[in-house]
Amino acid sequence: MAEQDKKKKKLNPYIRFSSMAIQMGVTIYLGSKLGEWLDVKFDNSNQLYYKVVTLASVFIAMFAVIKQVTNLQK
Repeated sequence: MAEQDKKKKKLNPYIRFSSMAIQMGVTIYLGSKLGEWLDVKFDNSNQLYYKVVTLASVFIAMFAVIKQVTNLQK
């Protein structure tokens, strides 16, 4: 039974890192979709909302990943 606990503890960080990657991808994807929607709603032809909101979502996703990694190390 002790070996099963060790396997679960080793697997846990891999699952966390995988979920971080999925979370980051979903955050950036939803940010880009929000930017596209704003461009259509406000009739913006140079895609300014798309660019700004997508870039902001990248920074938010990176901040969330960095925060989770630092919490993982504690």
